Amino acid sequence: METMKAVRIYSYGGPEVLRYEDAPRPRPGDREILVRVHAAGVNPVDWKAREGYLKDLLPYRLPFTPGWDLSGVVEALGPGVVGFRMGDEVYSRPDLARDGAYADYIVIRASEAALKPRTLDHIHAAAMPLAALTAWQALFDAADLQEGQKVLIHGGAGGVGSFAVQLAKWKGAVVAATASAGNQEFLRDLGADQAVDYRGSPFEETVCGVDVVLDTIGGETQKRSWKTLRRGGIMVSTVNPPSDEDALLYGARKASVWVQSSARQLAELAALVDSGELRPFVETILPLAQARRAQEISQTGHARGKIVLRVAPPVTAVWATVAREAALA
Repeated sequence: METMKAVRIYSYGGPEVLRYEDAPRPRPGDREILVRVHAAGVNPVDWKAREGYLKDLLPYRLPFTPGWDLSGVVEALGPGVVGFRMGDEVYSRPDLARDGAYADYIVIRASEAALKPRTLDHIHAAAMPLAALTAWQALFDAADLQEGQKVLIHGGAGGVGSFAVQLAKWKGAVVAATASAGNQEFLRDLGADQAVDYRGSPFEETVCGVDVVLDTIGGETQKRSWKTLRRGGIMVSTVNPPSDEDALLYGARKASVWVQSSARQLAELAALVDSGELRPFVETILPLAQARRAQEISQTGHARGKIVLRVAPPVTAVWATVAREAALA
């Protein structure tokens, strides 16, 4: 059996349960592609899965590999795959119920992948899929954000928030965003019209009449955010479903988002990147063997932009042959 390096979890718990080890290399099945992972994005869902918060929703078969953000190269095609060739550079947010991308290789459904942005390297491309799709689906699918509307984005310096600020500005919205004092200039660089220090004056005293609240924080932040909405506006949360009672009390609508894979939306996001409308921000790059440290940083909740694991691509017989042929051409 061919093996690869992977980070695997044998029991739920803290960062110490992550094990960097040899694991069986997967093979693509019907309408699946084998991707040689070059980089894997790190997201809160990774450590939540590790700690067992998702075991009722996504009953993983132990051991499992976390990581559901990736950029890499198509290594092999399963039967029935159309639209991809070996050697294509792709990025993806694969199925959260299957083994993830903290590994040299991953098998994903062809329908979950798109060609990565041409203007990005694999590190920055891997920072995009989950966070950018979440922002897109929250703002455009759930909230139906329109040009000229006003939106309040919580956690504007984070992974989802930094994409949401840019996408809302691209749409023509007026954007208010919250972050710490040290990230105010970063928010303005992203395009925020109003940068709010959440540790300063209460944001509900400085932001009002918004059409859309994008809540990436939950708890008291969500509760206080109802006061900023105009009647008929909408609260969209990526963390805790907003309450029916609060929506009724404030005369507003509510929605929650659980990000879905979408090759079509990934292709649209790639086009925005290549046209200069959208930029991913990577704060920390670590090798795959340091996945534990990456998740510890993620779990603080204070990372700016994204954390990415660099996955050293293994040399394979197929690509060694391709390299030799290219050298002789």
